Amino acid sequence: MRVKLDENLPVQCVGTLQAQGHDATTVADQSMAGWPDDAIWDVVQREGRLLITQDRGFGDLRLYPPGSHHGILLIRPRSSLPANIDALLGRVLQTVRLDELSGCLAVADPTGLRIRRRPG
Repeated sequence: MRVKLDENLPVQCVGTLQAQGHDATTVADQSMAGWPDDAIWDVVQREGRLLITQDRGFGDLRLYPPGSHHGILLIRPRSSLPANIDALLGRVLQTVRLDELSGCLAVADPTGLRIRRRPG
């Protein structure tokens, strides 16, 4: 799966994804750190990637309705320590194949994974 990690995720998450065979890059890899969300979103969609982020703004169903994009995984750890974020991502990878999140909005937190799919 082609994945883009937002700048608010630790770099170790790239290794976690790549170890599972995913084509993972970061916003920082493309010198896009600090860019506005809409500019990042345009690049992510043009590249056909699933966006993994902690930015709650990407969880707005009115702006990013399921079925209108390549997928969003919103990571909501209990604490923002890099090890906690990476561990939560690892649990997601054990729970679901990322290609199943294509076109969906998924929210992962310590209690589980919620997936909003396109209507119909």
